[in-house]
Amino acid sequence: MPRRTCAFLKPNGERCRANPLRESNYCLMHDPQHAAEVAEARKLGGLRKRREAALVGAYDLEGLNSLAVLERVLEIALLDTLGLDNSLNRSRTLGYLVGIGTRLRQEGETEERLRALEAAVRGQKMPTESVFDEAPGEDEFFSEVQP
Repeated sequence: MPRRTCAFLKPNGERCRANPLRESNYCLMHDPQHAAEVAEARKLGGLRKRREAALVGAYDLEGLNSLAVLERVLEIALLDTLGLDNSLNRSRTLGYLVGIGTRLRQEGETEERLRALEAAVRGQKMPTESVFDEAPGEDEFFSEVQP
């Protein structure tokens, strides 16, 4: 049984490949009965994009792809929460944000340590033999542990 597709024809003559609504031959975007809803959704989408662009500029954000940006978002949330009236929910939110901040700090420290290790490994010559090929002698192993 062939799959049903939307009956709308694009300006280039191709059919829309979306699934039609259950009681219609058109998908939601092309169904004449839903034209007002689709127009409103498009308008809200445009407003949202403009609002997002304004917020990115106001809060100095460029996506959530680095720890520095995530820390900035946390800082904004923390400052906004501190501006609220004292309440149990405010206290809970602050506690939650502090926990997130602690985890972000740990992630940052781990990332720094990993970068330092990678730089150290890149800067060293690789040994010709694996350090794991031979088991240490009993004296070598315990010499570091015993005082």
